[in-house]
Amino acid sequence: MDSVLLDPQHGLALLLERVREPAPGRIQLIAGPRQVGKTHLLLRLADSLGQAATYVACDAPEATLSGWWEQTWARAEDLAARRPHTLLLDEIHLLPRWSALLKAQWDRIRRRKVSLHVIATGSSALHLGRGSRETLAGRFERLVFPHWSAASLAATFGLSRHDAVAHVLRWGTYPGVFSIDPAPERRTAYLRDAIIEPAIGRDLLAGNDVRRPGLLRQLFAASVAAPAQVVALKKLQGQLQDPGALETIAHYLHLLEDAFLVAGLEKYSARTLRQRAAPPKLVVLSQALLPSSSEIDTSATGRQVENACLAHAWNAGQRVTWWREEPLEVDGVIEGSWGMWAVEVKSGAVTTRDLAGVLEFTRRHPRFRPLLICPDESREIGARAGVRSVSIADFLSTAWYASE
Repeated sequence: MDSVLLDPQHGLALLLERVREPAPGRIQLIAGPRQVGKTHLLLRLADSLGQAATYVACDAPEATLSGWWEQTWARAEDLAARRPHTLLLDEIHLLPRWSALLKAQWDRIRRRKVSLHVIATGSSALHLGRGSRETLAGRFERLVFPHWSAASLAATFGLSRHDAVAHVLRWGTYPGVFSIDPAPERRTAYLRDAIIEPAIGRDLLAGNDVRRPGLLRQLFAASVAAPAQVVALKKLQGQLQDPGALETIAHYLHLLEDAFLVAGLEKYSARTLRQRAAPPKLVVLSQALLPSSSEIDTSATGRQVENACLAHAWNAGQRVTWWREEPLEVDGVIEGSWGMWAVEVKSGAVTTRDLAGVLEFTRRHPRFRPLLICPDESREIGARAGVRSVSIADFLSTAWYASE
């Protein structure tokens, strides 16, 4: 990602910094998954700013009334005439032609040099990215509030690191899960009704030209059933009851990634054409979306652990790909603020043979360093082979990359 990342601990401070800048500056557009706290963040900002801010819910019933949009801006402009003001627009992507409407108002207040900041949120990177890039070019800065990390869970809810990581593996990091009964059936119902159905039914189907909604839903189900697996589009096509063209399936996979549901990781290659021609590795961006999440615990093995680690890196803004040259394979290739790493994820015992893929990859691409993510008791194997190793718990909950 090329966006600034927000998190529950520091998001408010960053937004307060932005509104202290001279106004009008660029529009701050906040994208992110459903139910991660974007509305809560805006309300905290409104509370901090007091009378210097106006919070507006764009999904409120009155937002459908004629003249509501113009009146909202007229009130904000009137307040900004007395002192610098901030207009907070929540769920703006639900307004028809929202980017064109926002552009018109923003250009007007820029011409008039109104001292007004604007911060807007939406539940999909697609809506804020696609519409804003086409219409708001040069007028906005993009912020992303991704899925929470284990560290954020621990800090917010007072959990131990062990309990936070266990929760990540079993239930993902949606903060709303903590406010409901821990019974698996209730949590599953919450995830379905508050996250999955609105993300697909309200955001993706309503906001895009999705001509085959049944295909999109089936593709989501097939994708979350194959976490951390490389799956050819043709194979995915064969699993669907309502198969579509490969181009349609590829497009719908991009929609699921833009909605922070499933990412289709590309294969690492120095040649872009080969990279795009390879099948994607499916990574479910929250463990909560896995169909068997209620059965996963701290002893979770295999694909679930690998999925959690790769999703954590993706959500932290790293570029994540995969690599395979039979019989060798690298689970994840990470590039970004964490450094450049070729990653092997093991949930159980480790042998030196398991490190053959990362060692060969780093021999061919010496800019990268090999990394073993494994249970704490298996780290010694990595040390013997000269491979940096980090425990699963440390990888998911600490800034392991900052220490040597």
